[in-house]
Amino acid sequence: MITAGESVLVTGVGGGVGQSIIKALAGSGLVMVGADADGLATGLQAVPIAYRVPRADDGAFIATLVDLCAREQCKLIFPGLDPELPVLAAASSSFAEAGVTVVVSEPDVIRIGDDKLETAAFLAKCGFPAPETVPYRDEVDSSWLPVVLKPRWGGSRSAGVFVVKTAEQLRAARRLIDPANCVVQEYLVGDEYTCGTVNFDGQCHGPIVMRRELRGGDTYRAEVIRNETIESHVSVVARALRPFGACNFQLRLRAQEPVIFEINPRCSGTTAARALAGFNEPLMIANHLLQHRTPEYTIRPLTILRYWAEVVASPERLADLSAEGRSTGKVCQL
Repeated sequence: MITAGESVLVTGVGGGVGQSIIKALAGSGLVMVGADADGLATGLQAVPIAYRVPRADDGAFIATLVDLCAREQCKLIFPGLDPELPVLAAASSSFAEAGVTVVVSEPDVIRIGDDKLETAAFLAKCGFPAPETVPYRDEVDSSWLPVVLKPRWGGSRSAGVFVVKTAEQLRAARRLIDPANCVVQEYLVGDEYTCGTVNFDGQCHGPIVMRRELRGGDTYRAEVIRNETIESHVSVVARALRPFGACNFQLRLRAQEPVIFEINPRCSGTTAARALAGFNEPLMIANHLLQHRTPEYTIRPLTILRYWAEVVASPERLADLSAEGRSTGKVCQL
C-alpha cells in the first residue's frame, strides 16, 4: 500500500484532467501538491499544498517544477495538460536525476498522440483499422461528405472540431478552421467509446471501456461496459504503442470493428469516473512506481453521470498564491 505522507505533484489542476487525478487520489494517503499557471484554477483549492507556476512554454517551467518537487519531496508528477507533455517528456531525465518520476511517455509516443495524421499513420503501419485521414486542402467538396474537420495538432474538448454532413456546413466550417492545422477525417457513425489503460514495459493493464455521451466536448454521461472485442483491440494497440503510465483511446465501431480515432498518452478527464468503477489509473500507477506493485483492479459495470459543483476560493489562499506563488490551508471538495 501507499506509504502515508508521500507526496505527488499534479499539474494543470485548472482543467478536467488534473482535477480528475486529484479526485481519483483522494483518500489514498498520498499528499497531493497541485500546480497551475492560473492562481484562480479550481484545483488549487482542492489540494493541501498549492503552487502558481509558469506555463509550459515558459523557459522557467522545468526549473520551477524541479525546485517545487525538492521543496515538497514529491516523488511523482502527474501532468494534467496536453501542452505540458512534450516539455516534460524532453526533461524527464532531469527529474529522474532529482529522484522524481514524471508519469509521461517517450517523446515519440507524445508526438503520435498529438498529431492526428501521425495517429492514423501509426495505426495503419501496425495493421490496425484507422479512419481515413488527410491534410485539409481547398478541393474538399460535397463529394467527400460526411467528414470531420479537426485540428491536426493540439486541440481539446472538441475545440475546432466540425462534423460536416452538408455543403452548407462545409462552407460554415471553412470560415472557422485554421487550414494549416486541420485534417479531414472519415466520419465514423455510432456510439463513441473512451478506453483507459495503464502501461508499463510494453504490458497493458486494462482496459476499461466506457460508452460515453459528450456535451460541450466533455463526457457528461458514461456507461462502463464489457466488450471483449474492444478490450482485446485496445490492449493490442497499447502494446504496440508502448506508452508509460496512463493512455486513453477513443474509438467507434465500423461494421462491429473497433476503429481508434484518437490517442491521448495521459490520464483522462474521465479518470475519476473510472476510479469509481474500480479502475483507478493514478493510484495503480503510484502503487507500481512507489511500491513496485503490479496494477490491480476489478471493473464494475456502472452508469456515471456528471454535474457541476461550486468551490469557494479561500481569500487567504488566493492572496498567498498571488503574492508568494504557494499556499496551504483548508481543502475544498471537488
